[in-house]
Amino acid sequence: MTAVSSHRRLGTRGKPEESRAAILKAALSEFADHGIDGARMDAIAKRARVNKALLYYYFKSKDALYEAVILYVFTGMRDRLSPVLESDASPRQKILDFAATYFDYIAQKPNFPRAIHAGRSHSAHQHSQQMHQMTGECMRPVYQQLGKVLHEGIDAGEFRPFDPEDLVPTLVAIIIFYFVEAQVIRNVSQEDPLSPKRLAKHRVFILDFISSALFTHPQRKQGARV
Repeated sequence: MTAVSSHRRLGTRGKPEESRAAILKAALSEFADHGIDGARMDAIAKRARVNKALLYYYFKSKDALYEAVILYVFTGMRDRLSPVLESDASPRQKILDFAATYFDYIAQKPNFPRAIHAGRSHSAHQHSQQMHQMTGECMRPVYQQLGKVLHEGIDAGEFRPFDPEDLVPTLVAIIIFYFVEAQVIRNVSQEDPLSPKRLAKHRVFILDFISSALFTHPQRKQGARV
């Protein structure tokens, strides 16, 4: 009886924030699994445990829901990463904290990279320009902050003299590619790359790799304060 009552309450407009969050999380998984064309609104409603009418009350179309999902994830990412880069830590520690925080955020939403790919391969997506504008507004400040930290580290002699314009996308790629290719890694290694044990191991590797590649005097296995 309790479970049924909870189900019904979530499927009404009485808890808008809770219902909307449940829809966004369910849609993220649905878009990642089936792409935009293959995703079904009734399947998303079922995953979110809301009725379909409520789903359309919040999001008028599948494209509008997809845009909201991408904005939801990028906004959360910005809110996690910006304080790290604005802290009083040294440039070295900021970079390690950035990498660790970025990794942890994606690890909590491992379907996100595949959902992004779904949007890029959806040629009929009518609102792609608007979506790109929204995500750019969310992430541009983070990229600018990261570039500033890299310049500070280079000027202080803490980092090797890379061009931040090359290094920023490389740092991001090192972290996110593991999740993009999780299924391939699983097939090749016959292990679950998203298991807690493998994620913890890869997280340590990422921080050590960045330290070795970027720092002028790398300190092996230096942890991040996150």
